[in-house]
Order: sequence, then C-alpha cells, then structure tokens
Amino acid sequence: MSSYIAERRQEEKDRRRNEIVDAAEELYAELGWDAVTMDAVARRARLSRALVYVYFKDKSDLHFAIALRAIEMLARRFREAADRGKTGAEKIQAIGRAYMAYAQEFPHYFDACARLELHTPKGTEPSPQEQLCIEAGRVPHEIAIEALSIGQRDGTVRADLGDLAVTARVLWGFMHGLIQIAMTKGELLARSGIAVSQLTQQAMDLLTYALTGEKR
Repeated sequence: MSSYIAERRQEEKDRRRNEIVDAAEELYAELGWDAVTMDAVARRARLSRALVYVYFKDKSDLHFAIALRAIEMLARRFREAADRGKTGAEKIQAIGRAYMAYAQEFPHYFDACARLELHTPKGTEPSPQEQLCIEAGRVPHEIAIEALSIGQRDGTVRADLGDLAVTARVLWGFMHGLIQIAMTKGELLARSGIAVSQLTQQAMDLLTYALTGEKR
C-alpha cells in the first residue's frame, strides 16, 4: 500500500510540474521570455506563486525545463529527417532543412535553445535541470555525426573533413547563425534585395558543396 501511495504522490507531483511548464511555455510563445514572470506563470497555471517556487527555484530553473523540451523536440525532428534520407549527404541536408523548419514552427523553442547557449554556468557543478539539458543536447549532434559518418562510408560526403564531432558543431554554428539572421533581419535583407528564401538556399548550396564537393 505504501508503494502505491508513493507512486500516486509522484504522479501528482509530475502532473503539477508539467502544468507549470505548460503554462510557462504558453506565455513564452505568446509574449517572449523576457516578459514572462513567475507570478504570470502561477496565474496561468492557476496555482499559488509559492507552489510554483516549490517546483522551480527561479525563472532560470524554469527556463531549463522548457529548453529541455525544445532540445528533445529538435532531436526528434533531426532523427525523423535523417531517417528519410537514403545517403549520408541526403541525411545531413535533411537535418539542415529540418532545423530551419523547426525554428519557423517553434520560434520559442529555437529562442530557448539560443538562450541556453548564451548561459554561463554558475559554480563548478551544473544544476540538475541544467545537467539534463547538457545530456539531451548531445543527441542532435550525435545524429548529425552519424549522418556524416554514413556519408563518408557511402562516398557521398568527403573523407577529408577531419574530426566529425567538430564538423557537426561547425555545421550547427553555421545553421544556427543563419536561422537567427533569417528570423531577425528579414526586412533589412529585403531592403538590400535579398529574400530570406534566397539566403537560406544559398547557404544550403554552400554547405552541400563544402561537404560533398558537388555543386547543386
């Protein structure tokens, strides 16, 4: 009986925690993270402010919970995209396109990931929430590394790329920066006669050439 009660209590805690994260995520998508407050989260979740602080010590801690969801969603999108490609080159191209689509579909998730990258850990040990994000963050990179490795084995990706773990992170930095420019500088680019679609297509063509040596 005691184990049953403990299990039910844990289920209730998990449900309440998810309700808080759901409320925070809704506000994030509607207002942007800077405008989200713990008071607003409590009101949206229909809980007391004190109870929200029982589950999350501060706004940063709550952000890690949303960032974890964002990373897990990104990993699922990367895996689905990679699985659709037949060759390694097709897989890595599909991953790049999936990243752009993800940012368009879930801009608050992309923003959560971007803010996470700017976060500077305090102290020597990450918090439990932060550690979960660090561990989850390895998965998208591993999927990209796997695609590059398959491409080298099937001959569709150059064999002289060096350390694929480094290459995967270079590709991530390239795509992450490109997406940020596309999302924030669209109007400025248009005034210069450059469409966002033009920018992203050129970027994909350059990446394809860099990875395969073949022009599209």
